[in-house]
Amino acid sequence: MTDAVLAACPACAAAPDAASVAPAPIRPGPLRRIEIALPAIHCAACITGVERTLEAEPGVAAARVNLTLKRAAVTVEDAPGVEDRLIAALDARGFEAHPLDSAALEATRSDAEGRDLLARIGVAGFASMNVMLLSVAVWAGATGATRDLMHWVSAAIALPAVAFAAQPFFRNAYRALRARRLDMDVPISTAILMALAVSLRETVLSGPRAFFEAAVMLTFFLLVGRYLSHLTRASARSAAAEIAALEVHMAERIRADGTRETVPLDAVRAGDVLAVAPGARVPVDGTVMAGRSEIDPSLLTGETMPEPVAPGSTLRAGLLNLTGPLEVRADALGDDTLLREIGRLVETAERSRGRYASLADRASSAYAPIVYLTATAALLVWGVWGGDWRHATNIAAAVLIITCPCGLGLAVPAVLTAASGRLFRQGVLLKDGEALEKLALVDAVVVDKTGTLTTGRPVLTNADAIAPRDLAFAAALAAGSSHPLSCAITRAATGRGVPPVNAAAVVEHPGLGSEGRIGQSVVRLGRAEWAGGTALDVTAAWLRIDTAPPVAFRFEDELRPEAPGTIARLRADGLPVTLLSGDSETPVAALADRLGLDRAISRATPAEKVGEIQALGAQGHRVLMIGDGLNDAAALAAAHVSISPASAVDASRSAADLIILGDRLDRAADALALARVARRRILENFTFAFAYNVVSVPLAFAGLVTPLNAAIIMSTSSLIVALNALRLGPRQPAARP
Repeated sequence: MTDAVLAACPACAAAPDAASVAPAPIRPGPLRRIEIALPAIHCAACITGVERTLEAEPGVAAARVNLTLKRAAVTVEDAPGVEDRLIAALDARGFEAHPLDSAALEATRSDAEGRDLLARIGVAGFASMNVMLLSVAVWAGATGATRDLMHWVSAAIALPAVAFAAQPFFRNAYRALRARRLDMDVPISTAILMALAVSLRETVLSGPRAFFEAAVMLTFFLLVGRYLSHLTRASARSAAAEIAALEVHMAERIRADGTRETVPLDAVRAGDVLAVAPGARVPVDGTVMAGRSEIDPSLLTGETMPEPVAPGSTLRAGLLNLTGPLEVRADALGDDTLLREIGRLVETAERSRGRYASLADRASSAYAPIVYLTATAALLVWGVWGGDWRHATNIAAAVLIITCPCGLGLAVPAVLTAASGRLFRQGVLLKDGEALEKLALVDAVVVDKTGTLTTGRPVLTNADAIAPRDLAFAAALAAGSSHPLSCAITRAATGRGVPPVNAAAVVEHPGLGSEGRIGQSVVRLGRAEWAGGTALDVTAAWLRIDTAPPVAFRFEDELRPEAPGTIARLRADGLPVTLLSGDSETPVAALADRLGLDRAISRATPAEKVGEIQALGAQGHRVLMIGDGLNDAAALAAAHVSISPASAVDASRSAADLIILGDRLDRAADALALARVARRRILENFTFAFAYNVVSVPLAFAGLVTPLNAAIIMSTSSLIVALNALRLGPRQPAARP
């Protein structure tokens, strides 16, 4: 088999040769976008194989694979049966493919694969223990009929157990051979089947040695490695789907005669006027025609401070209306809204990030042919030179078993599983196994401001300078409001021990503030232009009592107490830290100066955040992005690796590779330190696996190792790899709530 493209995982078996695939000419005509489910893909080599296969088909303009979603998006010339033709082409190359519908998508997200692997591990482990017990009698010196009986009982246990438990390897090897490709499961399957065949032959011929335990032990250890690898991917979810969940599907349309009707969003047309109630999300991109309110701008800027809106203000789909009813004219619908644009940014970023090739992928790319060449050479040398083909078969089986990539298969999953457990106890959830490996390689950090470096909760900064009476009056008006600034005033008054006073006839004016009567005084608390104050460079509310000069209440976002130490640790490790925020220049610059950062970017839109991440990547940087807002989701997906706090919105948590469970930012620095240790352990495991093969293969080739001894040696190497994975250095303190 020449010019074979070797795959790194079972689904890569069908990856076509680069030289054999030429881009298909695109004929002029209408194009359509279709999606295909690919439940068996595993790694970067799968992506390359699928995309090349699809792009080789006539009429395909572009093909992109999303490894996280396990699907392919294809832009193709519209023609009858085009989807069936593309699926048939993928099947012919050994890739399992299905039309993408909701049922198929749900199947790819379920954990049926994990439950299936656990069942097979249980069967293989139970069979291994029983066969090993039966083998004790043979090892103790049993001969004749007793030995033969032990062999036959072992065969009765091992054959059906392996037939069931090793099916994942057999199926993937079959796909590889059918597509005329080699992958890691081909030598694995061959080693298992050869151990069974040699053992069965020895049993039938009443031979002194049978090696059924070798087959079941191989199966068991390899399944454990496969399951550990599966666990590291099981938590991955699409952030694009979470963003889509923010879309409003029904809208309240105002007719020309003033009456209202509830209609599906698909029935809304540009120019229609929609009613948006307080607490509802805006269904379209549009312009406020009537009403005053405040909206939550975190979708666009990541900032939690409400913004006032009035007639003429521009709104975006997905924004949350906070206080007053609005009438909004629809200007952009469906795919033209900013919400859909953010979703497309996230999906594009996820596809790009899925191309990462892990150490295991690269290490195993050339392993399969070496195993086969070595075993074939042993069979021919001993068969032709020694003339004893039975002995030659035993030696070839020993070579295959001893070179079986069990240790290699455990080298990465064992470390990742140990590290993910350590991280979880420290308050960090590892969602993607490759994330820890990528985290160890970062050389630049980009951090969001609100909700990441800060708590997202405003605090009153000049509380000590405000007279107790003014603070008490402001707290009285703020007591009945859920506005973030009102809550900050209430907390400040409680903290200073200011006794509460009662306000009467309190009225909240959407977008402006609150007004009420305290004693004989008319009191206003709100925006500068409404309360008679002067606009400031910082977030502020103004209190006016009757005709007295208004008093400014200044606010800023509360800095997380661990943020300065975390930034200092990152910079001490030689990592430049960039502050990337949608907030205005003044608070961003002030925070950057306070933390000693050299670079800060303000008023960044979601697209600009992605652009900054991509620009750093183009300069050769591996970027760690830390963020929490919906406007950070696309940047989190575009980064080399990303971290989000548990308080983040769903879309950002889904886009991130690691989640800080306790919202303690210093856990990000802890995760980075552990990732670097874990990578060293992975490299040590690969070095050991290489050294193990250098020493053991010549011994097996020379006929000094039986298949049984080969299985024991292989199992011992796997245990050494697993034990080394546990050496992750001193434990950090457990996460605090």
